[in-house]
Amino acid sequence: MRGPSLLPGLCFLLSLSEVMDQRSIAPCKCPPNADCVNGTYCTCKHGYTSVYGKELFTFPLATCEETTSSATTKGMEDVSRSPVPEPSQLQHVVEIFESLLTNNTLPGAGEKSKVASWATNVLQTVESNALETALKFPEQKIQKIHNSTVAIETRVVTDNCSEEGKIFSLNTHMNSVNIHCNDVVQENIQGPTAIAFISYSSLGTLINATFFEEANEKDRVYLNSQVVSAAIGPQRNISLSKSVILSFQHVKRKPSRGKAFCVYWKSTGGHGQWSRDGCFLIQVNKSHTICNSTHLSSFAVLMALTSQEKDPVLAVITYVGLGLSLLCLLLAALTFLLCKTIQNTSTSIHLNLSICLFLAHLLFLTAIDRTEIKVLCAIIAGALHYLYLASFTWLLLEGLNLFLTARNLTVVNYSSVSRFMKKFMFPVGYGVPAIIVAISAVIKSDLYGTPDRCWLNLDQGFIWSFLGPVCVIICVNLVIFLLVFWILKRKLSSLNSEVSTIQNMRMLTLKTTAQLFILGCTWFLGILQVGPAAHVMAYLFTIINSLQGFFFFLVYCLLSQQVRKWFGEITKSKSESETYTLSTKFGADSKPSESK
Repeated sequence: MRGPSLLPGLCFLLSLSEVMDQRSIAPCKCPPNADCVNGTYCTCKHGYTSVYGKELFTFPLATCEETTSSATTKGMEDVSRSPVPEPSQLQHVVEIFESLLTNNTLPGAGEKSKVASWATNVLQTVESNALETALKFPEQKIQKIHNSTVAIETRVVTDNCSEEGKIFSLNTHMNSVNIHCNDVVQENIQGPTAIAFISYSSLGTLINATFFEEANEKDRVYLNSQVVSAAIGPQRNISLSKSVILSFQHVKRKPSRGKAFCVYWKSTGGHGQWSRDGCFLIQVNKSHTICNSTHLSSFAVLMALTSQEKDPVLAVITYVGLGLSLLCLLLAALTFLLCKTIQNTSTSIHLNLSICLFLAHLLFLTAIDRTEIKVLCAIIAGALHYLYLASFTWLLLEGLNLFLTARNLTVVNYSSVSRFMKKFMFPVGYGVPAIIVAISAVIKSDLYGTPDRCWLNLDQGFIWSFLGPVCVIICVNLVIFLLVFWILKRKLSSLNSEVSTIQNMRMLTLKTTAQLFILGCTWFLGILQVGPAAHVMAYLFTIINSLQGFFFFLVYCLLSQQVRKWFGEITKSKSESETYTLSTKFGADSKPSESK
């Protein structure tokens, strides 16, 4: 069984450092024929449209192409001299690819070596035919075609890169490649040269992440992009003077702890596998990955769900701290049940709070890593969500009870406060968390449970279904406690006859404030787990969070004069009982000797 190293809040908070480390795409690096808007977005100039069809965009590899209407006048004179582009000229390339997918030569998914050999042949065949078609019609500098299985764009270069630093950008299926003109033009070749860029929609299901040469059992790796190919001809120039820039749209949104790899299809002896040699990650966000490569080939993006490395020291602290907390929470619950002198509305709230924390810690300690069965893991995550929310809700009720009691000091109307709290505290304490969890489960039930632990998934901001209510409760309680202290300060100066009552109220408020600090402090420490102090904050987070039960027992039981007196009476009664039993026993044993 894999032991947990942190409490569930850390599952959310650890991701903050990763988010901070991810480099966001720089704003307003707009392509040619585009203007910057508000320092953030780019928009194409009049007469041009984005290749992605969006008016405003931030993606750096987007390009603005001339619209058909604006190009009509400009190209009117060329219409009579050059043939109208016919996209169907690439149609036979598409037909070749589709025939390779459907004919009897397609190997079974279990025949890995045959699949690799077949894929290598398919990639090379489609690339060769696309380049051949482009060079066959050099007057059509740009040709494009796409359908549900494949998209192809070719570009023919007939000059010798007259513009210094000229870069060609080709886009297919929301993927793109940028390549320098000098690498496309082949000096030892007379006549035009061409570049082809191809995106395969369905090929990734066959040459998937199982072909990754660095795959291991620890990391769950999957293909998170379409397979693309980039090639130049007529001679296949594999090595480049300058790296090409490749942009991939993700098939699935990047998970919070996912690690992206830029890979190419490395073919050796007719076989192939995914390799990272010469491919480097530049930028990655939720929807796109940008890579560069020092050579041309077929490329893809692999995503690895990395397992969190566990600190054995933190694991020991968690187990020991939670074990102590469970014992203290059990003792606290028994104290609230058995000590008659302290039983009131406030004690009832403390009892329910201790029960919720006890059950939450026990479930976390025994089931947080039961991820084998997805449905069971989702149920465990939902139960933890509910129990921790219920703990904070009962803390909110404690603050409300203090405020109502303090407000009614002048009229000494304790009975009405007690009746009000007894009537509403159970529906609120257990009903409100149930409503929140039910709504969360209905909206995003699939986000309960993660591959590593049975807690809330961090994707799509789902963690805020827990952190949102917690932040609201902490803020409301802080306001309530400030009001209570203000009321008590005013009453203390005017009601000498009730000084003892007011002082007791003030002590209870201080204890509740301490409990709020104990429950809420860990989340604040978790937020600070970024930068150089992250490791220290992780230890503080784990220590304080795992000792909540001990602090609870200390504040509400050991520091209570009435509870200490009750403990003393129990100890004294037990001592007297043992003394009486011993004296009775020795007295009975001595009677026969006396008779003698």
